[in-house]
Amino acid sequence: MANVVVVGAQWGDEGKGKIVDWLSERADVIARFQGGHNAGHTLVIDGVVYKLSLLPSGIVRQGKLSVIGNGVVLDPWHLVGEIDKLRDQGVTITPETLMIAENAALILPIHGELDRARESAASMAKIGTTGRGIGPAYEDKVGRRSVRVADLADDATLELRVDRALVHHDALRRGLGLEPIDRDALLAQLREIAPKVLEYAAPVWKVLNDQRRAGKRILFEGAQGALLDIDFGTYPYVTSSNVIAGQAATGTGIGPGAIDFVLGIVKAYTTRVGEGPFPAELTDDVGQRLGERGHEFGTVTGRKRRCGWFDAVLVRQTCATSGVNGIALTKLDVLDGFETLKICTGYELDGETLDYLPTAADHQARCTPIYEELPGWSESTEGARTWADLPANAIKYVRRVEELIGCSVALLSTSPERDDTILVTDPFAD
Repeated sequence: MANVVVVGAQWGDEGKGKIVDWLSERADVIARFQGGHNAGHTLVIDGVVYKLSLLPSGIVRQGKLSVIGNGVVLDPWHLVGEIDKLRDQGVTITPETLMIAENAALILPIHGELDRARESAASMAKIGTTGRGIGPAYEDKVGRRSVRVADLADDATLELRVDRALVHHDALRRGLGLEPIDRDALLAQLREIAPKVLEYAAPVWKVLNDQRRAGKRILFEGAQGALLDIDFGTYPYVTSSNVIAGQAATGTGIGPGAIDFVLGIVKAYTTRVGEGPFPAELTDDVGQRLGERGHEFGTVTGRKRRCGWFDAVLVRQTCATSGVNGIALTKLDVLDGFETLKICTGYELDGETLDYLPTAADHQARCTPIYEELPGWSESTEGARTWADLPANAIKYVRRVEELIGCSVALLSTSPERDDTILVTDPFAD
């Protein structure tokens, strides 16, 4: 059976929640493979709104196995809180429906404290983090001083891991004017939360490979967007993990040969939260109108998103780095009523025309967009479920997007409702 990776192909907030939920109904296993609880997604199912930030989208669907892979950094207290909140909404969560990789690194309270202290330090440039400790947790992971899920089961190992982390963190805290870490209090917190996490711990790599051999469909769910990738994003204004599709393999322990289809989620315009370059950003009334019509506020932070016209240069680039086979185009209805639309087809930098976003930060900041204009449409596309329901100019817009990014539309979303989706290519087709 086909296995599908879903990645955001812009700066996140592309509407992955709805698309993943739409696909998860047809999958047997839904696996998160990177990030933490810093990227939220909203699901609307039968009129009920679920807001998730750590748990895979499949958790709200009965009969599915949801998996948090080793590529995720896990805040155990947030995990328990999110589980409790969903249970209050009537969702059943058990060790049979949720599994967490034993080798996943934990986010500790000291990580969030460090994250926020750095972001508020006047001497340091702001990255625009959510302050939830994701970056420092990944730093500890690659620095080989993480506390991992499996460590919670052995007190002697837990103490060794904490002591190793404290040597590093206390030195950093002194430089930022923070108090030393209370070792005993931290250990007490971890011992208290341990049984609530360990009941879900499993060798996820083995579970997924067994599921694959049994012919089960696996949906790999990414967080954030490819332009926030630690290597291929607008560095340093990026997240602390690899976001592109290749991370689905290393972030879960399943080989890359298990991936059959990569679906890139793409908004019909462009948004970004926080700091960093944004060549096609609109700071005028048009940008304001896109934000208001698209309800562009972050699920986790509530921060207002910056808005701009569709940037075909960026999406073409992310489709290449993630090996995207097809895109899911979302929020087309937000463009209803615009007399004229624009698409960014290239950049001008120091008199030169570029068809990609350069790597150097100062070059990125100085890129100016080259636009192509297209006629808009006055009719509504909201709720359209077939091509016949779309205005002719809306179809022309979609086709031009396909041409410019070099990738076909597999799904077209026309409202937050899951059934308002036009299926062109089935990602799960064998």
